[in-house]
Order: sequence, then structure tokens, then C-alpha cells
Amino acid sequence: MSGKQLLPILLLPIFALSCTNSKKAADVSNVQLTLNTRRFDLDLFALDTGNLSKGLVDLQGKYPNFLNYYLDTVMAYGIRGNYSDTVKGVHEGLRVFLTFKDFVALEDTIKAHYPDTQDIDAELTGGFKVVRKYMPKMAVPKIIYLNMGLSNWPSFPIDTATMCVGLDMFLGDTYPYYRSVGVPDYMGGHLAKSYIPVSVFTSIYKYYYPFIQDERTLLDLMLQRGKEQYFLHKVLPTKEENVLFGFSPIQMAWCRKFEADIYNFFVKNELLYNKEAVARFGYVNDGPFAQGMEPTTDTVKVSPGNVGSWIGYRIVNAYMERYPATTLAQLLDMKPEPSRFLDSARYRPR
Repeated sequence: MSGKQLLPILLLPIFALSCTNSKKAADVSNVQLTLNTRRFDLDLFALDTGNLSKGLVDLQGKYPNFLNYYLDTVMAYGIRGNYSDTVKGVHEGLRVFLTFKDFVALEDTIKAHYPDTQDIDAELTGGFKVVRKYMPKMAVPKIIYLNMGLSNWPSFPIDTATMCVGLDMFLGDTYPYYRSVGVPDYMGGHLAKSYIPVSVFTSIYKYYYPFIQDERTLLDLMLQRGKEQYFLHKVLPTKEENVLFGFSPIQMAWCRKFEADIYNFFVKNELLYNKEAVARFGYVNDGPFAQGMEPTTDTVKVSPGNVGSWIGYRIVNAYMERYPATTLAQLLDMKPEPSRFLDSARYRPR
């Protein structure tokens, strides 16, 4: 994988670099589902800061199982159901959040980007219809959209019934304040509006199928990520594949062109069955680039750090193409020995 080999990809016109998710969409025409979504950020910032006590009582009526969780667990104000304006968490915590110019400006930016969430809701509804049809043990939660003051929590489930989405973390990679809260440049793809459904379904998947790292080989971690990606491809069949992986179009094109080279890199360097953390985690987590896969003299790296997840997905996809009778639920629930799964997949990258 030399710099000369990469050059043709870098010169491709941008329209040739967008990679669509080619998975056939599941027929969910008979699945009935109405997704429950709420704009908590709008309701919260609409409160009268001169009379928060009354506003919080009213808000509690609208969000009976969520308001106190948000105030005390998410924002750590320690209000604990006492909404009096004299409570420290109300007048020194919440009121400051709702009136401080930077947070007000952040909410204004959110409103400008998301005057409504109809298109996001529609995409999530389509994904949850697939979940309802093929993954009956997964619940369909209500979606609560938040502003958490750039807390770096894009989406997270409270439980099976409630999924939170921080719209403050999806304002695009040009939003100027992400770097100040520690968001690295290579996470730019995760900050786009188009990534919200990916973030939501990734969080849901990890709630039911946690990523287990301790004493696992790189191959095991790759297959775990591969199953996660196979799930995402199924529930979001029209989403561009680079978005599903959080890659740039150029990174996605690089992975496709050098798939065999990437896999052979893992084999030749005896990494597939390596359990050392330093050798494993860099290839299955987001990072600036894939260590060792491009010449050190190349100042601009094209490879995505999470390249092992791409190969894991390709292995899982090969398995499912070989065993098409395997259901999505069966795939996600199976726990075969990784080397046996790889052998069964007969993965042969070209």
C-alpha cells in the first residue's frame, strides 16, 4: 500500500467516492409503528426564568419519568424534585444554564439547524420498523431530543423505554466550539445531521450487545464490530456506507480498494489473534488513521483508524451471504469461536 497506489483514489471526483449501502431494504410495509419523539430542549428553554418553580412543575407533568433524571443525573444539579426557586440547583444551576449567553447561543444554533426533526424521525421510524420485524426482543423507545451544553454525549439510552439524543453534538464539523470541548478532527463525520440515526441505533445495539474487550483477540473485536455494522446496514439500508462507519468518502474508497491488503496486513503481522491492548484497540475504535498501513513518509494519511471494523463487517457479510437462512437475530445472538466463524465465512478479499 504505497503512496503511489493511493494517489488514484485521491484524484477521483467526489461523486465517485460516495458509497451507498447496497443492502436490500427489508419489506416493512405491514409493520405499524408510530415513533414517540419529544423536543425537550425547546420545552426547557421556553421556561420563564423568572418563575422556574412553576415552569418545572408543568414540565414534570409533560416529562414525568424524565425531568428529574435530566436535572439530577445528566446535568447533576441536585434538585431532587424540589423545584423551589430558592433551591441552589435551580437558581445557581438551571437558571444559569438557561440564561448564560453561550448556552443561549448554543440553543439558538440548534433551533437554526433543527427547526423540527421530521426527517430524522422518519428515518428512525423506518429503522425501528426493521427492528420490530426482525429483532422482537429490542424495544422501541421514545426519543427525547436535548441540549446538554456540548457535554460530548451524542446519544444514550436511559433504559429500553427512553433514548436521548443531544442535538448539540450534531451541528456539523464546522461548528467552531467542538474542538474546545475535546472533539478531535477525525470525529468530524460523527457530528453531521446524517449521523444521528447511526448514533441512535449504535447506542441501542450496544445496550443489548455490549462491546466486550477484556482478553479478546483482535479478530474477536473485529467480528463484534462487524455484527454491529451488519445490524446498522440492515436497519438503515438507504444510508451511505461511509456514514454508517463514520468515514469520509475518501476513506471509504480507500478501504474498498485495499480490502485484501488490509486483511493481509493483519495476517502477516500476526495481529488477528493478538490480545495485547496496544495491538488491538487502535484498529476497532475511531482514530486519526490506521497505524502501520501507510508509509510514514506520507504526511497526509487516508486510512481510517477504525479500519478493523470495516474488515469485521466484510467477514460477517461474507458469512451471511454463505448462510442466507440465518436471521439477523440468530447472527447477533450466536457466540462462535472467532476462528471458526472466520473459517465458516470463507472470507476471500480481493
